Amino acid sequence: MSALIEVENLRVRFPGDHGPTDVVRGISFSLGRERLGIVGESGSGKSMTGRALMGLVPAPGRAIADRMVFDGIDLARLDERGFRRLRGARLSMVLQDPKFSLNPVIRIGEQIGEALAFHSRASRRERRRRVLDVLAAVRIDDPERVYRLFPHEVSGGMGQRVMIAMMVVLEPDVMIADEPTSALDVSVRAQVLEIMDDLVRRRGMGLVLISHDLEMVARWCDRVLVMYDGRIVEECAAGRLAEATHPYTKGLLASTPHLDDARELLPVLDRGALGASR
Repeated sequence: MSALIEVENLRVRFPGDHGPTDVVRGISFSLGRERLGIVGESGSGKSMTGRALMGLVPAPGRAIADRMVFDGIDLARLDERGFRRLRGARLSMVLQDPKFSLNPVIRIGEQIGEALAFHSRASRRERRRRVLDVLAAVRIDDPERVYRLFPHEVSGGMGQRVMIAMMVVLEPDVMIADEPTSALDVSVRAQVLEIMDDLVRRRGMGLVLISHDLEMVARWCDRVLVMYDGRIVEECAAGRLAEATHPYTKGLLASTPHLDDARELLPVLDRGALGASR
């Protein structure tokens, strides 16, 4: 399987009062046309990894890498204009909550169509047709009605489907989904994941799924990277996540609650042991 993205020694660095701080600390990985999960607690560096791939590390932070290549394009040395040509067209990112990602004063159809207007020469009629098609592809029953709505007029689950439609309307090669289901209830979460899985399989995309939910990633991904303190501490096949050997991964698995759990207290990670194992 040829790699869509290859990353070697990626660091995301922010200046501080006592010198620079790396929140991502020299990680290396690759992504093919597959579903790659990145898991870890808050602050582990997983979201910053996704933002680095998109050229979206907020200032004054910066991404530094020995090698960060997408389909022959050197992302580590790409300027903002170059990233703008890639974002949406070939690299896309689905964020956690559509309330903060969609423009509240622009109708949904117009927002999705903006990517087509920027990256293609499609006519207004053709853009409308493609937007309606992609709304149908994310299983929205009445695309014509949703096309005319404002973001506040749709539910959280519908808003997340709109976000996915916006990210895939140009059929990108890679989609990065950063906690795309954490704000949704269980039944809607499964529907959204099924939509993403279907799109990835049918369109041959590469997917990076960033999440806290180990069970979800084990079910929906092919491979899993486990991040702790800005580093990748373990990599395994998603179906074998329960057999992980690193103390951090084992600690995360042990602290996951279950409906039939009889324990009064969930285990707490032993940070001292984790420091010794790095």
